[in-house]
Order: sequence, then C-alpha cells, then structure tokens
Amino acid sequence: MCGIVGYIGKKQAAPILLDGLSKLEYRGYDSAGMAVFDGENIKIEKTPGRLKVLEETTHGGELMPGMIGIGHTRWATHGVPSTENAHPHFNASRSIAVVHNGIIENYIKLKEKMIKRGYKFVSDTDTEVLAHMLDYYYKGDPVEAIIKVMHRVEGSYALGIIFTDCPDDVFAVRKDSPLVIGKGEGENFIASDVPAILKYTRNVYYIQNEEIAKIGTDKIEFFNIDAEPIEKELHRVEWDMNAAEKGGYEFFMMKEMMEQPKVIRDTFTPHIKNNEIVFDELKDADIDFSKLTSLHIVACGSAYHAGFTGKYVIEKMARVPVYVDLASEFRYRNPILGEGDVVVLISQSGETADTKAAIGEAKAKGAKTIAIVNAKGSSMTREADYTIYTEAGPEISVATTKAYSAQLIILYMLAIKLAEEKGTLKEDEKKQLISDLLRLPEQVEMVLNNKERIQKFANRYIAAKDIFFIGRGIDYAIAIEGALKLKEISYIHAEAYAAGELKHGTISLIEENTLVNAVLTQEDLYDKTISNIREVKSRGAFVMAVTNLGHTKIEEVADYVVYIPETNKYFTNTLAIIPLQLFGYFVSAGKGYDVDHPRNLAKSVTVE
Repeated sequence: MCGIVGYIGKKQAAPILLDGLSKLEYRGYDSAGMAVFDGENIKIEKTPGRLKVLEETTHGGELMPGMIGIGHTRWATHGVPSTENAHPHFNASRSIAVVHNGIIENYIKLKEKMIKRGYKFVSDTDTEVLAHMLDYYYKGDPVEAIIKVMHRVEGSYALGIIFTDCPDDVFAVRKDSPLVIGKGEGENFIASDVPAILKYTRNVYYIQNEEIAKIGTDKIEFFNIDAEPIEKELHRVEWDMNAAEKGGYEFFMMKEMMEQPKVIRDTFTPHIKNNEIVFDELKDADIDFSKLTSLHIVACGSAYHAGFTGKYVIEKMARVPVYVDLASEFRYRNPILGEGDVVVLISQSGETADTKAAIGEAKAKGAKTIAIVNAKGSSMTREADYTIYTEAGPEISVATTKAYSAQLIILYMLAIKLAEEKGTLKEDEKKQLISDLLRLPEQVEMVLNNKERIQKFANRYIAAKDIFFIGRGIDYAIAIEGALKLKEISYIHAEAYAAGELKHGTISLIEENTLVNAVLTQEDLYDKTISNIREVKSRGAFVMAVTNLGHTKIEEVADYVVYIPETNKYFTNTLAIIPLQLFGYFVSAGKGYDVDHPRNLAKSVTVE
C-alpha cells in the first residue's frame, strides 16, 4: 500500500522519482506526487489518478529541476483521492515536505493540538499532522525534531522528509511500515520496496523499527530513537533485474503465471537433498515436531487460502489437527496458545500488518512462530522465531499467482516432514511424494501451455454478473482461491462454496446460464461432487469442470472440461489453480481492465 521513493545525488531527481514510483505501481494507489528541492525552494506537484498524469503534468520531471526529492503514490485511507490529499504534505512555509506510508492512529488528537497552536490544515489526511509537527519542533536540528514527533505519534509510518534548511540531506524513518535505503556511487535512494531502486543500485540497508536515516550524496548515517548513532549491515540484492520487468508480456500477471514452473522448482530445490525433505532453517529449532499436538496457520487473502490447503494436506498426511485463522481475526478471538504450540504465518511481502501483529500475539502467549515469506529482510523475518523463504522473486501484479504457488510448495514439504516426524508416513510413500513433487514444474507447464483454450472460453463470460466456484475438501480450497482471482481483477461477483453446502441456501442463487466452476481432483469425493454438479445443472447452470486426466465421466454432466495431469492427491491445488488463474486473467483482460492494478487493492497491505 502506497509507495515511497527518494533521491539525493548529482542527477535530476524528478525523472528518477517518477521511474521509481512506476516500479511501485503494483502496491496500489489512487494519486501521486513529488517534492523536489532546487537549492532554494521545494516545488511540489500532486495529481489524483494514475502516475502518468503526474508524468504529463511535469513533462517527465523536466519542469521540476533539482537534485534532491521525494515522491509518493497514495492509497487513500484518510480523505478521498484528490490533489489536496495527495502526498507530499508540507508546512505553511513549504520549508518541510513529507511523504508517509502507514496510519497515524492518534492524528485527530494531534491535529486538535496543532490547530490550537495556530496551524491550518488543507487536507483530510493524517499525514499533514506530521508536517506541521515537524515545523513546530524544528529548532535547527532535523533529527531532534523527527525524534520529538516519533515520541508523540501512535501508529505505523515510513517517512521521507526534506528540509530547505538541510540542502544536502534527505531523512527517512520507519515504524511498522517497510523502508529501504539504497547506496549508490555519488547518489543514494530511499524506497518502500527494492524494485523501485534496483535499476540504480543493488546495495541496500533495511531500516528497522524506530530508526532514522540521514542520507547525503556520499554519506548515510543511522540513529535510534534516542539520537544515538548506530551501525547497519549493507545487503546485496541478488534478484535478476529482469524479474521486475514485463519481458514482452502485456501484464505482469501473465508473466508471473508463466514463471510458476521455475518458481516451484526454485522453492523446493533447497529443501530436497538425497531424496529427503530438509529444512535447514529449522534444524536448531526449539520445537519437537514428533510431539506436536496441533498447528496454527495464520494469514490473509491468498496466503490464507494456501494455508487452507495446508490444513487438508497436513491433517491427512501427518494426522495433526490444524487451525487456520484469518490474521485480521486471530488476535481478537484471544487464541488459546501456550508453550509447545507452533504458529505458521504466511505472507508474500513479510509486511502484512495483521499477520505481523499475529506474530506478537503468538509469541506473547509462549508459542513458537515460523514465518513463510518471499521478501528477504522484511519485518516478519526479523520478528518470527524462524523463517522459511519462498523463492518467487519479485511479484509485481497485485493479484498473486507465483507467490501463492510457492507457498503451497513449502506447505507440502512441511507436511511431508511433519508426517515423517510423527511416523505416519512409510518410507516408500515418502519417496513417492517427493517424486511427485519433483514432477510438478513440468506438469504446471503443460497446463499453462493450454492457455489459449482457456482464453476462448473466458471470452464468453466477459459480461457475466455472477460466477460461482464449488469443490469439496482440497477442491474447496482451490475454489476459494479461484473465486478470489476472478473477483479481484475482473470485478465480477464471484463466490466459492463447499459443494455439499449448496443445498443449504446457496442453490437459490443458481439460475439459467449461471456459470459454475466445479473442481474435482479428489478421488474419494469425485462422485459426490458430480451429484452437486447435477443439482446446479438441473437449475440451468452452465458448468466448467477442472478435473484429473482420465476422469471422462465428468463429460456426461459438465458443459466444458479442463483436464490437469495426474498427480498425487495432496498436490492437485498446484495444477488445478492454473486454469482458474488463467480464466480470471483473460476475463479481466477481455474487459479492457488494468489486470496488474485492480481498483481499490494494494499488493502489500501494511495497515490493519
């Protein structure tokens, strides 16, 4: 949510800010702005709408000369998208400019205090409070002013700040919102995510909570909230820069779907050694998995859906009860946890606010925490007891595909490892599971190669108003992710239901020509789901079925069938989700929508 870019160096800042912000469009936003210091004054330009409006207004940055600047893409939380509410925000004299990601929870109280002190507000945002507070506390030392504001602000923030009094520095500070500092040659950068600056440098510092960075052209200094200097480790980003580019595809989402075979292989390769599942990250863990009596999985959105699949796989394979919670609800139900409990938290960005908060809740109750994340150096990797990385690389499209697939692979391997520890898996069964796991990349590629057929079918439903997804067991877990993919990028009302629940109310929504996508990959539930298909067919539904190769009986009841290669019953989600991802993509693209940037959504949700 929101994007921050900052620059100081010997080049013109505005074009670099615009370029960096373009790399952060995947985070979701509704307005954009820049503040550039030309040596005498701070010039600010802000526009509602897409970044290209700001680019046109500033002629690609040419109308904003200066070698120091900060830029922002805003996802509205306080106040509607507008020029006034867009960032940067500034004090009355425009001698201080601020960009902000996060939420200031006590901003109303702070705003009232600043109004009493004579400050006037022109926006509805919580961020403008920060600009006026910095003005009030600034007495010649920017770091001192920033710290005084930090002591009085409650909530989350990542800030980029420039002062006209400090023509040689940009300042950055964070609490519970991600921020990185890029170190270049004669130039330095700030950004809310690495892709924004990867074109310019691969050397980054990750700012931790309540740390301040003072950034010059050739020098970067760090301070804690007590104004004490601190040393930080410089990290080298090893991503292939091409991973953050479209590579000839119209949208990142298609590129990322096509990358799934590689991502799956990259994710399982470090964990399969000599035909054994190995998690080096957990080898010294203070957890006795052989005595584990239950497991908790906590996540949001698609990561939650991956966890839902994990529940079915782990319970069946390892015979350990698994509780799956939405992170936004986890804390508020006061979960019953204690020593000996293990909580697995899943997040692509490692910055998801609700999931991060769940780590604190679990640890406070004595549970051990394992984070499954994609972003190295993210907050969750520091806060959880143990971290397992997915190897999806940068995922730009808001609607996740390859990161979701990588999360599934980690959960499959955890299930195998746990089953081995619990003694519920025979040696030959384990070897067969690993063999089937190794075949998945090739099989995913086979399904992806069938995308033109999916496209032709999807084109028939561009004008649909309601589409339903059904399944049982793991197939239900597949259905809920398929429905989410469709609704979030095509804006078609899509709902997933456990097929057996249709008769308990949902079937009243089925009418003539309503599309129902049915998933049937579990042999023991196949006939029961066919019965549910007959139920919707008798009400006039048109049925698309996703099933295993060889299940030709489905053609007697379904109107359109997509076959996936035969694989182990535990791993079918990895194959069956591909047609549903493609279906959602082609419906959205066929409607002429911006597939990568669906309205009102953000890639990294860093507020509760």
